[in-house]
Amino acid sequence: MDEVEKPTRWSLNDLLPEPVDRSLDEVFSKLEQALVEFETARELLIPEISMDDFNKVLKILESINVLKSRIEGYADLSFAEDTQNPAALNLRDRVDQVLTDMSNRAMFFEFWFKELPDAAADHLIENSGDMRYFFETMRRFKPHTLSELEEQMINLKDVNGIDALVKLYEMITNQFTFTFEVDGKTETFTRDQLSSHFQNPAPEVRAKAYQELYRVYIENSTVLAQMYIHRVRDWHTEGIELRGFSSPISARNLENDLPDEVVDTLLSVCRKNADVFQRYFKLKAGWLGLPSGKLRRYDIYAPLTPSTKKFDYATAKQMVMDSYRAFSPDVASLAQRVFDENHLDSEIRPGKRGGAFCYAVMPELTPWVLINYDGTARDIATLAHELGHAVHALLADKHSALTQQACLPLAETASVFAEMQLTERLLKQENDPSVRRDLLANALDDAYITVMRQAYFTIFEKEAHELINNNGSLDEVTDLYMNNLKEQFGDAVECSDEFKWEWLAVPHIYNSPFYPYAYSFGQLLVLALYQQYRLEGESFVPKYLKILAYGGSEAPTKILSEAGIDITSPEFWQGGFEVIKNMIAELEQLS
Repeated sequence: MDEVEKPTRWSLNDLLPEPVDRSLDEVFSKLEQALVEFETARELLIPEISMDDFNKVLKILESINVLKSRIEGYADLSFAEDTQNPAALNLRDRVDQVLTDMSNRAMFFEFWFKELPDAAADHLIENSGDMRYFFETMRRFKPHTLSELEEQMINLKDVNGIDALVKLYEMITNQFTFTFEVDGKTETFTRDQLSSHFQNPAPEVRAKAYQELYRVYIENSTVLAQMYIHRVRDWHTEGIELRGFSSPISARNLENDLPDEVVDTLLSVCRKNADVFQRYFKLKAGWLGLPSGKLRRYDIYAPLTPSTKKFDYATAKQMVMDSYRAFSPDVASLAQRVFDENHLDSEIRPGKRGGAFCYAVMPELTPWVLINYDGTARDIATLAHELGHAVHALLADKHSALTQQACLPLAETASVFAEMQLTERLLKQENDPSVRRDLLANALDDAYITVMRQAYFTIFEKEAHELINNNGSLDEVTDLYMNNLKEQFGDAVECSDEFKWEWLAVPHIYNSPFYPYAYSFGQLLVLALYQQYRLEGESFVPKYLKILAYGGSEAPTKILSEAGIDITSPEFWQGGFEVIKNMIAELEQLS
């Protein structure tokens, strides 16, 4: 009898072969040698440096980055597979210390390059090949760079300061367990397992799942809230007071190479279209036949039909890979590498990091993907999404280790596009109106999560940073969040009181302030791209793959302008909402 394919645990041997301790020592030793060589090359750094000498320095810099990525990747992935493992914690702390020292020792190069006269810098940039945008980015940060000693002090402070605090947040929240009764049986769940009940067909189970989630977070709210307050204050002190950014979000925008005005336009258009999803939620309340006649916050991800169908792992994998092959066999072969090289961690186990991510370490290695597969339809979409990230990195693997990674606004392009491929393929295969209705509703639920929910997280962050830095109280922060929800949902959704604590459970606002708008950017961008794909068919594929193949080697505005997209235009972003409106209209017809 054939053995049933089950969720897997990844192997990290391609990063560091066994015995790992010896491999680590070898990489640390090579890193030290490269740093010494780099420090020796400092004497070459004169304004009149020749291209030969400049390229010699760049070669050492790139080798340092590759070694850094290898040990950092191993430490991060080891921690993710078991956040409670003392050895993984110790290794991550050790690596953080080593990389902080490395950053401080290598910092002289960045300062030298930023201080070059424009003419000298422009000459080097024009002749640096694939590294051109990397150096343009370095110069872009010149107005916000402190002295070399000050930058070194910040690095030393962060590793045992705010970075350590964020790690503590991860450790604390990843060990949370949740207990409640389902079908007459009391069970204990991880957060990911609990989250599957947000789509439970029974309204009372959905409510209990959310209530249990926030019971645990509220019990820890004093500590978690203090962590967030200190994260916000640290971000303000460094970004505003020391570096001179005009606003807290401007620091993220510069990193993303997006003008503040573009992000303001994106968020403004999202805000103006809050009624689009409010319309959908009102319709959904009627379809669900809730006793109150109104959708509760507990119900926004509820299935339209009472199905608790689970999909085995092999079926999920086949569905995802079929959708990839239907779009492009070449793209499918890239995604398959994640499975073939055992770079996927899909099983659920205690201590494992919740959620999902894709981690591209360096161009020559296939990325690692983490999901927590529990058999739900949403888990299948998550698998398609994270493999999309892997494909994006692999398409950009011809670039330098310093230019492979796409900036945040474009980082969600391949992942969200892959989810849409999956949904579209399932819709084409399905003739049953009720099933098609469910598929469309799931797609709209995902669009809400990715566009409106993430935009409103960013809107909350902007307001919370201002409030906290003006000495606002914790009660004021929770009131601010509840008002944020009321604006999102209007009169379409009832929010019970515990949801004012939801922000405590959003890792991105701790780990990477103002990260969430990248999801809104990516989803609305993909809606526009997918419309092009529907119109152009196979001729669209090379243009799309070219966008992905840029990786992080070019500015997002330039990459997208080549595809005929103007991200400065409110009309462009509104076009994404018009696609969402059309999905709602189609759903109405099926109902």
